[in-house]
Amino acid sequence: MNTPICPPDSSSTDLLFKPKQLRELVHGVPWLGELNDDEVNSLLEDSELRALKNREWLFRQDAPAHWLYIVINGAVRLARSAGDGRLATIRCVERGGTLGELSMVSSAGVYLYSAEALRRTHVLAIPAQRCRDIMDRQPACRAEFMSRLALELTERLEDLALLTQADAMSRLVSYILRQLPSGRSKSPRVVRLSIPKRWLAAQLAMTPETLSRLLAKLRDSGVISIDRQRLVVLDEQKLRDAMLAND
Repeated sequence: MNTPICPPDSSSTDLLFKPKQLRELVHGVPWLGELNDDEVNSLLEDSELRALKNREWLFRQDAPAHWLYIVINGAVRLARSAGDGRLATIRCVERGGTLGELSMVSSAGVYLYSAEALRRTHVLAIPAQRCRDIMDRQPACRAEFMSRLALELTERLEDLALLTQADAMSRLVSYILRQLPSGRSKSPRVVRLSIPKRWLAAQLAMTPETLSRLLAKLRDSGVISIDRQRLVVLDEQKLRDAMLAND
């Protein structure tokens, strides 16, 4: 469902769709963060809100990439079709994450993966051409975009190396470490486990039962604690040691 951007009613969820919150959402995208308010407002005028049902596809691999999306709430699974027709989960994206940005540098102008909502989800749909125009006009935005793209590709190469060379525990620990907030802190750091366990397990190339067993092992050894959707890293060094011990 496509919805023009306008102030809805004042329920707690609908506050996410207010113009101020949408501007903050756009500014939260690193390579759009330098836009001023007038530029963001102009971008929002050409954008749309889209609502997705649970398990609804936002776009399919190889479809024309006319839009770039920012997740407002909910969660979206990115999946790429393998040569045998099976779908491989790449990662899951939640609030503030972008979808379809790889198509911005694709000469074919198509989505390089499919995107499926994992629960009721809302996204902000921005015309891809507007984003290309911004990068053409603003070298700083283009440089930040390429920097983020390089980081994304590096992480996917790390995923590939872990899938082919590391065991399940190493893949899990690597995932947890990459989700931690940047910078050092003496206080325990938190990772949100808000996506369905079966999709996180698929992303890490293991069964949900294996994922549960490994999380329990880390919890029982005092490395982490888990409270519903909050995973708290109690000892980061022991967490890293757990990965090295399984090399």
